[in-house]
Amino acid sequence: MPRVPPRTVRTAGGAVLLAASAGVMALLGQWEPDKRDPGLVYADQLAAGLPTVCKGITRHVTSTPVVVGERWSAAKCDQEEAQAVVQVQQQLARCFTRPDVPQAVFDAASSHAWNNGAAATCSSQAMRAFNVGDWSLGCRRLGLSDAGRPVWSFVRNKDGSMRYVQGLANRRASETAYCRRGLQP
Repeated sequence: MPRVPPRTVRTAGGAVLLAASAGVMALLGQWEPDKRDPGLVYADQLAAGLPTVCKGITRHVTSTPVVVGERWSAAKCDQEEAQAVVQVQQQLARCFTRPDVPQAVFDAASSHAWNNGAAATCSSQAMRAFNVGDWSLGCRRLGLSDAGRPVWSFVRNKDGSMRYVQGLANRRASETAYCRRGLQP
């Protein structure tokens, strides 16, 4: 499968990072595609039936129509994913104010933003920690509150109540572990 050449994004703080890096694409691939048929557009039940395809492409990240039941080729998935991930990362990059953002931190935050929206990640407690250079705390806050309770691991039920989803907690734990790669203890 041909890989789109790496692009870069510049953060508000001046860091230059890879966009759609192998790391972020691997993180997305771990959680998003329907392993049985990654090119089939399905109604994601955790997202209230939102049509989803490939590594989590929805109407929120592409202008290409995403219609349940359609089938996308691997080439179309690769092209749309690369464009959409870069777009989300460009939004996210505006929120990092330091010049020394580690690539793994950016990749993990990008996965979080892909799943929750760039605006949500930008306004998160994790981003606050990242922007003061507390990388480890920021990584932890991708999945846990300072009190140790899960965050970003819930979906809204039809009645408006929130429901904990172990799969989302697992994803947050994966993002946290990836985020901490290469950080000093």
